[in-house]
Amino acid sequence: MSTLQQPPTYRLYPAYCFRASPTYDSWVKITAADVQALRSEPDFQSQRIYFHLNHPIRFVRLVGAVVAIEDINTKYTVLTLDDGSGATIDLTIVRLTPDIYNPVESPSNTVISNVNVISEPGVFHVTIDDHIVDIGTVVKAKGTISEFRGRKQVDLKRAWVVDTTNEEVQSWLETAKFKEEVLSKAWRITSAEHKRITGQMRAERKRTEEYERKKEAYEAKKREHRRARDEYLAKKEAKHEVRRLKEEKIMNHGALI
Repeated sequence: MSTLQQPPTYRLYPAYCFRASPTYDSWVKITAADVQALRSEPDFQSQRIYFHLNHPIRFVRLVGAVVAIEDINTKYTVLTLDDGSGATIDLTIVRLTPDIYNPVESPSNTVISNVNVISEPGVFHVTIDDHIVDIGTVVKAKGTISEFRGRKQVDLKRAWVVDTTNEEVQSWLETAKFKEEVLSKAWRITSAEHKRITGQMRAERKRTEEYERKKEAYEAKKREHRRARDEYLAKKEAKHEVRRLKEEKIMNHGALI
């Protein structure tokens, strides 16, 4: 006997409301298990927006111990993080390939300014703020969510080594607090908040339209100025040519043919 799936008790708001969400523009303090459980919606898959209940999530923050370090190739290195939540998460580090990496201009050979990948014959290290990351190193990581072979991963944007137990505990408390105060219940917008959001949208649309109008007027003025200048130069050139022909005729007058 099949069990009927209960409909959600929350509303998935339209995208124009997302900016009012406490999660959309935030580094969401979350666990690896929670990331793996995030839901995708057909309308937002190409935008890499995921959902916990109806909370739209793009950016996440995790804290856990490194349990694996994998040198994929010259472009990618992966740290696997275990935060004790019952799941692990891969942190993908994008490396600057030798053809574009300039050690003079860049403090790092990855896209993260304080993360380096040292890969030499017989030597392979990942460092964060010059601290060698080893198995068991506790890391605080921020990044965006992507998927590889049906499993979610985090594309690393920022990283720190957690040096003390107190700091690790504090990070866990922050995660627990965020989950209790924000993620444990559905996000709701009041009618007054919705009115404010739509009002802001109208104001932004009006500003955009005004900007486009002024931009078009400026471009039209530039085109008119260029046309007038081209006409002036053409007339000037035509007068110069008439004068040249007259002078040439005078100079050639009476010449032997």
